[in-house]
Amino acid sequence: MKKLYGGVLIASLFTLFMLMILRYGVMKNPIGEGYLTIPVLINGTNPLLWINPTVPDAIKKHPDGHSQVISSDILVSSLFTGSNFSKEEQQALQTWNQLNHLIDNVQGLPNAAEAIKEAASVWNSLISSIEEQKQGHGNDSSRAKEKQCPHFLNNMNSTELGNSSYKLQLPCGLTQGSSITIIGIPNGLLGNFRIDLTGEPLPGEPDPPIVLHYNVRLHGDKITEDPVIVQNSWTQAHDWGEEDRCPSPTPEKFDKVDDLEQCNKIVGKNISQRHPAGMHSHTSRQSSTMDEQSVNRKYFPFKQGYPFVATLRVGSEGIQMTVDGKHITSFAFRETLEPWLVSEIKISGDLKLISILASGLPTSEDSEHIIDLESLKSSPISAQTPLDLFIGVFSTANNFKRRMAVRRTWMQYNAVRSNTTAVRFFVGLHKSTVVNEELWREARTYGDVQLMPFVDYYSLITWKSLAICIFGTQVSAKFVMKTDDDAFVRVDEVLDSLHRINADHGLLYGLINLDSRPHRNTDSKWYISPEEWSEGTYPPWAHGPGYVVSHDIARTVSKKFRENHLKVYNKIHYLLKTVCIVAIVLNVFCANTMLTSLNTLRVCIGIQLAN
Repeated sequence: MKKLYGGVLIASLFTLFMLMILRYGVMKNPIGEGYLTIPVLINGTNPLLWINPTVPDAIKKHPDGHSQVISSDILVSSLFTGSNFSKEEQQALQTWNQLNHLIDNVQGLPNAAEAIKEAASVWNSLISSIEEQKQGHGNDSSRAKEKQCPHFLNNMNSTELGNSSYKLQLPCGLTQGSSITIIGIPNGLLGNFRIDLTGEPLPGEPDPPIVLHYNVRLHGDKITEDPVIVQNSWTQAHDWGEEDRCPSPTPEKFDKVDDLEQCNKIVGKNISQRHPAGMHSHTSRQSSTMDEQSVNRKYFPFKQGYPFVATLRVGSEGIQMTVDGKHITSFAFRETLEPWLVSEIKISGDLKLISILASGLPTSEDSEHIIDLESLKSSPISAQTPLDLFIGVFSTANNFKRRMAVRRTWMQYNAVRSNTTAVRFFVGLHKSTVVNEELWREARTYGDVQLMPFVDYYSLITWKSLAICIFGTQVSAKFVMKTDDDAFVRVDEVLDSLHRINADHGLLYGLINLDSRPHRNTDSKWYISPEEWSEGTYPPWAHGPGYVVSHDIARTVSKKFRENHLKVYNKIHYLLKTVCIVAIVLNVFCANTMLTSLNTLRVCIGIQLAN
């Protein structure tokens, strides 16, 4: 779960961050007898300078061809302009207006300013759609079904596909488990072909980002004369990244992706095949012999004039390619290029495309066909609602199935159903209007979604940690927990453990990483520059599958944000000071094992407060 463990550093060092009203000095060990001495450490490294970027203005193109520059301030303010929402609709926006100062906290966060600007655009589209439905233009039920994200998309008619380039639109993007299966025959003069997974272009940019560029070169290129597969990504801001080649001249430098090789070692290697040359029959059957000849050739999964079945599958860390049942390549997601961004598959080059099937696509369940609908709904909560525990769940807009799985499993614990524990999904907006409309219907139906006023880039999950602290403080929960939509939380065990500990101030409760090092590969999703973190290792931090903080910590984070005294960074919070606290390791977040072992650790948590 590299994605979980790595991404956690983003959220945990932030949420846990910053100011813990700790019982520093001496604190009683809640598990065993005796006391732990807690020293105060000072980090002498120089902090990053404050950066105050502005949101770039948007360019609106009119039908007659001329362009109009729209002030970024107008765009951002439109996110927080009051609309005629019903009471149930307002439940999804309880945290929304509390985040109206996010634009003042974009320093060090990739795509932060753009994410707010894009959110303003898609939010206006969503509001227009909502108002249109309220005014009675068309049947709501039929409109919802027409716009619903499809389970799969396919084209099986080879006469329609032909030999030219082909595009397949994906209205709701891809998610973990999605796959694209292609049947084709390399043909033409060279047999070279390309598969591109592209997203929507950013406002003002002519070309869309390429999440995956899969280039098959049967006759080599400038680097090699042998067949080669080249994988890469492209954005307007950063151009092409570093190529991943298969076979690779430096295979040792590549890490595994989802525990699979970046390039199967058999690709480009000599393989021996035996073919029968003839059969000599004799009167005795036992004396029959077969003359065989051995043929050596280099293995390559694609061959000119021969059909293949290739499947691109989305994993948790990257995209895998399987050809004729054999794993061939892996490609790790690169920063800001995530599967939900993919809006189109483009296939071009010397390829006769026979069929294409995109399956496992993100889609929501039709509420009209859900028998247990009422038991899946959450009750409204307010500041007057006494809560022992509030659980904020990170989720991406098109992760419909994961949220339904959570509703049907651990959200059915008695503590959740009896409203002593509350659960909410924290979800940013999607660049697709179809996804946002479906997300809005989901929020209205179940009452457990908190929408965020930014497009949901993974690099911005720090803001979700902030939102969880704000919401947990608003509802006056004794403890605030963060987890992910692919984690299983033993709610009963968490509550029992918190009760046994009997510590309600300055508490961090989670699985602690004691020896973590920054990623220095610039193409890595987890890249940390020396300016962000100069040390060779990080201080201990809590893993993202789940951790708990006490109310005072969440309250302080929320307060510092309102006062604009909060500095946040994408992958690491630069430390002015470190404070050591006592934390309890609680392994209850794995759906398969549901471990409940407890250990006591002394942990250093980084904080930075503006003067």
